[in-house]
Amino acid sequence: MTEFLVPTVDISSWAGDGSPEERSRVARDLDHACRTVGFIQIVGHGVPASVTDGLAAAVDDFFTRPLDVKKRYLRPAAENRGYSPPKSESLSYSLGVDPVTRMNDFFEAFNVGASAADYPHAVVAADDYAANTWPAENLDFRTRAESYFAHARRVAHTLTRIFAAALGVEPGWFDTFTDHSLDVLRMNNYALPPGEIELGADLTGMGEHTDFGIVTVLWADQVAGLQILGADNTWHDVQPADGALLVNLGDITARLTNDVWMSTLHRVKPPVVDGTIERRRSVAFFHDGNADATIRTLPQFVPVGEEPLYDPVTVKEHILAKLNGSRAGLKNTTAVREAARVHAAR
Repeated sequence: MTEFLVPTVDISSWAGDGSPEERSRVARDLDHACRTVGFIQIVGHGVPASVTDGLAAAVDDFFTRPLDVKKRYLRPAAENRGYSPPKSESLSYSLGVDPVTRMNDFFEAFNVGASAADYPHAVVAADDYAANTWPAENLDFRTRAESYFAHARRVAHTLTRIFAAALGVEPGWFDTFTDHSLDVLRMNNYALPPGEIELGADLTGMGEHTDFGIVTVLWADQVAGLQILGADNTWHDVQPADGALLVNLGDITARLTNDVWMSTLHRVKPPVVDGTIERRRSVAFFHDGNADATIRTLPQFVPVGEEPLYDPVTVKEHILAKLNGSRAGLKNTTAVREAARVHAAR
């Protein structure tokens, strides 16, 4: 059996002053990774360890607080902001796949994102770009989260420049539908104090799902749990290498490329030892694109005489269908191709 590997790509030549030859090689390497795995270990990203250490401290500070304190920051599901308690979501529902129980993902999260005030140059709806709620107990939380948010956004923009080169489109092509992008930072925690929740057969860290947008930049502990579905239809364990960020493609990019680039299914299976869950943290930056942008498959990825695999859709329509599944419990019936891959998994 061929060993499963997540490719490592050094993007320092694009983050700094690389030569045209170096940048071309990176674009080729990234193209290969996007076609074969859809997940990449990114190094040379330029995010200082002090920023990721500060982010980890902010995550620890918030999630170790009592549940009643965290619940002060609950927001309506459609806003995709604030606190999400354990077992209030089911990511598999975003694909139209029925979980063992309706809302059973055993993680808690805190979301912040780009608000309407961040885009004074664009006419955007406040409902799509909700304002953030910040924990009042620790002002450092906001400072540390915003610092990482800025770096992760920079990395995402660097990646879309490389994507443009790899796809053979104009250098600023992605800018046309990301200048008021629905960017969200989701901080996840997979450990709870004993006794707060029953450990049973329905235990799921985070259900199988694809990410919604263009690209995801993930900082995570080097703790087992994250699994991705390979081309062999089996689940493989993945954890970040030293100093690396994990990057994966989302559905928008798969639609743009007619599934030539992969929006890879992944999930989190928390390790349970003697009835307790090993601590695991992750922080995902989702770069999703402008809410009002219409996503159409690039014609060069549609074989002559065939139709695209996906109909045109706005970013807002696509994201809303996925969020209504994962956070509001309204089964997404539009993710037919993704659901079929889940059912075929071994």
